[in-house]
Amino acid sequence: MQKIIFATGNAGKMKEIRAIMSDIRLQGSPAEILSMKEAGIDADIEENGRSFVENAVIKAKAAADASGEPGVIVLADDSGLEIDFLNKEPGIYSARYLGEHTSYHEKNGNLLERLKGVPQQERTARFVCAIACVLPDGHLLTELATVEGFIGYEEKGENGFGYDPIFIVPAYGRTTAELTEEEKNEISHRGKALRAMKEQLKQYYEKR
Repeated sequence: MQKIIFATGNAGKMKEIRAIMSDIRLQGSPAEILSMKEAGIDADIEENGRSFVENAVIKAKAAADASGEPGVIVLADDSGLEIDFLNKEPGIYSARYLGEHTSYHEKNGNLLERLKGVPQQERTARFVCAIACVLPDGHLLTELATVEGFIGYEEKGENGFGYDPIFIVPAYGRTTAELTEEEKNEISHRGKALRAMKEQLKQYYEKR
């Protein structure tokens, strides 16, 4: 069975990843999807890239090197929130905004305060997700996807994590934290990028 290691320790991400990638078959066989912790990888990865794609590549390569296991596929993502009114902050610093150990409730509160009095038409924002994949032969694949929306006026919803409670998807008129798991996976930036990467992987292995 082909192993796919995803370079994250975030339980929310892994739930989403498994939901979308669970049916992947490479060379006729299902794949086992593991987090870094489940794969026994303990790596302190410095995300010093200047874009979401660069950071995803840095993480994927570092996790692949740290695994020391031949034949595995390693995936990594870098994702974040861009708010146009705030010059696309927090952007690539989304996870580290106001400090890595600051709760997202505090981060969301800070962003809402900075947007106080700003009308809806100027609260446009997007979630961005880049995914990088290092294949056993060293080949590198990348994908980038976004979902457009706007920032609400208060936190709403319990189904998401991170900035989900303040990001409203116009098609649903709800925050991503108010969507069902199926609805979120259908439209999310990570869902789009994962499905595109899944197709890239299938096509790559079909050619071998």
